[in-house]
Amino acid sequence: MNPSTRTATERLRGQLADKLSSQATTRTARIDRAFRAVPRHVFLPGHSLEDAYADHVVITKRDEHGAALVSASQPTVIAIMLEQLQPGLGDRVLEIGAGTGYHAALLQELVGPDGQVTTIDIDPEAADQARTHLTTAGYPGVHVLAGDGALGAATRAPYDRIIVTAGAWDLPPAWWHQLADHSRIVVPLRWRGLTRTTALEPRDGALTSLSMTMCGFIPMQGRDGERSLDLHADVTIYHDEDQPIDGRLRGVLDQSRYESWSGVTVGGNEPFDGVWLRLSTAESGTCRMVAQPTAVTSGRATPAIPKLNPALAECGSLAYFTFRRLPDTDGLSELGAIGHGPDGQLLSDRIIKHIHTWNQHRTATPTLIAYPAGTPDDELPTGASVIDKRHTRLTFAW
Repeated sequence: MNPSTRTATERLRGQLADKLSSQATTRTARIDRAFRAVPRHVFLPGHSLEDAYADHVVITKRDEHGAALVSASQPTVIAIMLEQLQPGLGDRVLEIGAGTGYHAALLQELVGPDGQVTTIDIDPEAADQARTHLTTAGYPGVHVLAGDGALGAATRAPYDRIIVTAGAWDLPPAWWHQLADHSRIVVPLRWRGLTRTTALEPRDGALTSLSMTMCGFIPMQGRDGERSLDLHADVTIYHDEDQPIDGRLRGVLDQSRYESWSGVTVGGNEPFDGVWLRLSTAESGTCRMVAQPTAVTSGRATPAIPKLNPALAECGSLAYFTFRRLPDTDGLSELGAIGHGPDGQLLSDRIIKHIHTWNQHRTATPTLIAYPAGTPDDELPTGASVIDKRHTRLTFAW
């Protein structure tokens, strides 16, 4: 690398670290130093330096349909997860999803020479490339494996920290079993169509959340429990396998339309994803709605966020979250819901109720406790909402 290129990479890397620090994404000095030390561009050959140090996702591999398979995650999201994980010097860390290898390099910086980092990827090509990138960047000690991350890496267990860098629909038993005492796992956990990067610690045979933050991740490859249903050619809903959502909903958007408005407003870039979180823990029919541009321009569906919007399905009826701009209010929008089908108005009114609940405590998050599947109801927290998955019973209490 010639001196001018070295200067450019150091400047851009410093600018990225400065941004993460200034927006309080990195709050720990050790994590800030790791971002300043690891050369992200080495993990993204073929991409410009500007792309390598921009605060956005860089897709490095797609399938035959164009869907992303491997990526370098957005640095902001990586920083959030590292702050949740808080790996210490000398820790043994397992990363599920090697990606480009960049995240593993940050982990190695954080655990130091006496620590141990193992990263595993189901894609052998991705694992090979991550290994090459890590060696080139000066991190040959990271142990890279090709295999199913849902099985963990038992030969190097137990781990003080496990971090999952792909959307996980469940918490496989191997992850539980490979955690050491006084350990922590951070995972982008998916339920009812949403994803929250969640920090969990083992307590009394369960995993209890310490924090959760909205995020988006490429789902883990392999079979999971999310299903899809096309309502129309340009509108799809995604739901969990335990939900009784079926073909009775096809064509529902052509039925009578009911609008309900909450009187609750948000401004500018103010987040309102907490409404979905409230719905997911209170309504068993909560799911994700995706509307293509043709559906929006035709007026068939007008969700708040067409590519990622909460909805509520029940029997042959559907309601979904929306908003409308209010004139002469300096950018305020009113939150609402639109329903279709025999119980469309009822469902939209229920969404309104949860908007009002969210409005009372906008930044509140529930405590999530994950129990092994088969745990009897009387051993779950009293009054908690429960979502059953194959390996776990998720409980939520506000």
